Amino acid sequence: MSIRSSVATAAGKSSYWFLHNFLHGGSSLPGKITTAIDPHILRAFGTKYDVVIITGTNGKTLTTALSVRVLKQKYSDVLTNPTGSNMEQGIVTTFITAHHSKNGKQLAILEVDEANIVKVTEYIKPIAFIFTNLFRDQMDRYGEIYTTYDKILAGVKKAPEATIIANGDAQIFHSKKLPNPMIFFGFDHEENHDIKAPANTDGVLCPQCNHILHYHFITYGNLGSYFCPNCGFERPELTYKVTNITKLTPTSSTFEINHHAYTIQIGGMYNIYNALAAYALGSFLGVTPDQIGKAFESDKKVFGRQEMIQVEDKQVTLILVKNPVGLNQVIDMILTDDQPFSFVGLLNANYADGIDTSWIWDGNFEKLQEHAIPQFMTGGERYKDITFRLRVAGVPNPIIEPDISKIAAKIKELPTTKVYVLATYTAVLQLRKQLAEQGYIKEGMDA
Repeated sequence: MSIRSSVATAAGKSSYWFLHNFLHGGSSLPGKITTAIDPHILRAFGTKYDVVIITGTNGKTLTTALSVRVLKQKYSDVLTNPTGSNMEQGIVTTFITAHHSKNGKQLAILEVDEANIVKVTEYIKPIAFIFTNLFRDQMDRYGEIYTTYDKILAGVKKAPEATIIANGDAQIFHSKKLPNPMIFFGFDHEENHDIKAPANTDGVLCPQCNHILHYHFITYGNLGSYFCPNCGFERPELTYKVTNITKLTPTSSTFEINHHAYTIQIGGMYNIYNALAAYALGSFLGVTPDQIGKAFESDKKVFGRQEMIQVEDKQVTLILVKNPVGLNQVIDMILTDDQPFSFVGLLNANYADGIDTSWIWDGNFEKLQEHAIPQFMTGGERYKDITFRLRVAGVPNPIIEPDISKIAAKIKELPTTKVYVLATYTAVLQLRKQLAEQGYIKEGMDA
């Protein structure tokens, strides 16, 4: 490491120590300070680690957390960025605060924002990428899914020898020939039919002839066993696949991967994809199916991902939502609950959330009427938007509380023991801060 890199690292570590110990923060700023002193600092860290990059629209944080649990069954020390700080400065912070072994290379499993991959692979050549999915998300930052994929590929092109472990159910990951070795995972749990995705589904045009793709089955969104009846383009052969779904509840999922039975303590079909991706990476790096099962047994929650918090007599489940496909999957998941629950929607529109809130109109809030939910509540900086959307969906009189600092008190007054809170990223942070200050949780969240 050069003198400049050493000075930059020392400055970053000092700022992290102060922020972490006195302000209970420090996931991003130390990295920003470090890169201001040495813009090429990642090159120094890249020589010490075998790096895996996990990216995509939905599921990055949980896939990363599950992958780390899986790989710890074989590797004694795995570096990761558990808070989800996945841009360049957050990744630098992860490296400068790590304990670096002197006994050869360590393993690093990093969640990386789609647009920041190129900034990482400029200096670090990963051994593998995981692609989770691509959906419309934060249009102000990413544009359409094809633009987002181009951002990802700009980074991949700098690492042509890295193995790509991709969701084979997403046709966009099979749309361009790449020099990288490719491994695909997906679902193979239903009999074949011949169906089309709903008319407003993104990414359903054949990349070879632009004909509308058909499906043998659809899991959700544009994911499934696709084929083109016009030119013969079809889903690639899957190496790792979900072969059966046994049971789905709001708090757990039981399924089979390559005919091995597993359970994860988190609900939703979309989270089975995250477990499948972690299984694929673990298998690629030599973890056995039995070891993966042991890793999946952990019920430790991940920041904002079905995090359950006891607030007096209320069992509050906090769930991050940020785009219509993810929102609809969350709605489907909570509707599997056979107990009464209240619904809280918190909408912010800061840079980290995406400043365009029009995506809520593609969310199927109307489906909530199937459950006879006794009480709704709305809040956040864009409370008017989410309140109006719910009223259009048939919710007559939601409780309205714009100030998130008062949401915890209002939750205590709701008529049900169970409460589901669906919130955008900065709203999750704000609510967790309030709950931490009131002693219901510890501030910060490890994977």
